[in-house]
Amino acid sequence: MNKLFVILFFLLNGFSARSQVNWVTPDHVYAPNIKTVRLILAGSPLSYPIIGLNGSQVAELSFDDLDGDVKDYYYTLELCNADWTPSELSPFDYLQGFADNRLENYRFSNGTLQKYTHYTLDIPNSSCQPKRSGNYLLKIYLNDDTSQLVLTRRLLVVDPKASIAGFIQQPINPRLYQTGQKVNFSINMGSLNISDAPDQIKVFILQDYRWDNAISGIQPTFIQGNELQYNTESDCIFPGMKEWRILDMRSLHMSTERVRQVVSHSDSTDVYVYPDPSRSNINYQTYRDINGMFIPELIKQGYNPDYEGDYALVHFIFPATEPYGTSSMYIFGELTNYECNDQDKMVYNPEKQAYEGSLYLKEGYYNYIYGLIDPGRDSLVTTYTEGDWWGTENNYTILVYYRSLGGRSDQLIGSTTLNSVINRK
Repeated sequence: MNKLFVILFFLLNGFSARSQVNWVTPDHVYAPNIKTVRLILAGSPLSYPIIGLNGSQVAELSFDDLDGDVKDYYYTLELCNADWTPSELSPFDYLQGFADNRLENYRFSNGTLQKYTHYTLDIPNSSCQPKRSGNYLLKIYLNDDTSQLVLTRRLLVVDPKASIAGFIQQPINPRLYQTGQKVNFSINMGSLNISDAPDQIKVFILQDYRWDNAISGIQPTFIQGNELQYNTESDCIFPGMKEWRILDMRSLHMSTERVRQVVSHSDSTDVYVYPDPSRSNINYQTYRDINGMFIPELIKQGYNPDYEGDYALVHFIFPATEPYGTSSMYIFGELTNYECNDQDKMVYNPEKQAYEGSLYLKEGYYNYIYGLIDPGRDSLVTTYTEGDWWGTENNYTILVYYRSLGGRSDQLIGSTTLNSVINRK
């Protein structure tokens, strides 16, 4: 009877979730009271959430609810295809445990002006474990109602059946030689029986863990036995960018290298960042960044940033003698969920001859850049605000997906990350 109940519960919950929500935006925050969302490998603050199938790795989700109360948050995992469209499988096919689970780990903030509740969740756990490899969408929602989405995050589960080898080099194209970075790689399919590689194998390449400019749809140049080679001269080329800009805000009681002024009020704090001029015509400068990510962190020893870090309204300035035509400018990075929304948009001030914008951020160490989006387009361009250089340090993550003949979902069978400095040829 217990087994029958679990099966019926799974099927009913799976049908309910799929019937209410067919498609949602990955890596998106739907509620304005939710801040500082991170999904990383537990114990590794600068990692991307790729865990092994049936392995010991654990992904840790954390976020703050600025309402400062306790809510009935629930979570589920939805299996997606390589392009993040929902798979045709039901939760019973890809989850062990329950499709809907209550989020129970939380702690109230301590000694902060901004009151909040800090939530954490480990995946997999005894109540929810992926049974198949692939792309999973982690959904947090209110009151066991999947239509009340709060946030989503990408979680990748890999079953390493294929091995990947590669390197980074300057493009041969003279127009891109000084500004681009080309990814060359090969995939060894091992014992997998691939009868139609162009149709069964999908490859995605991420630059600094970003999906907005991911390269996909590429086909192998050569197929030799069980090895696929990808080295076409015109494929897999990314703009090199520059190193990400840095904001050290690990204390709201002192100014750091990039913080011009900290203004404290009785119930809030304002942080004013030094102006960030365009770097498109400035020579490349080498310094250590964290490739677009952020870390909640405090300078004070013995304090925990998870529940003792405070918030501030951070003001950014990008000087420009005139606006960039009809293009819109955005602050971009993990601090904005790698999205370009209204709250991340910079507004041009003709009196100050500068773009201005502000973000509500928790104490920590941040990377960010500025980018432009033209009307009618959704791709972020950083060439005119940041510039590009072939020698910039970037991470490139190669993801290999496989679908068996007649299969109903894409399996993630290989992943590796190459560094443009360490793995440069």
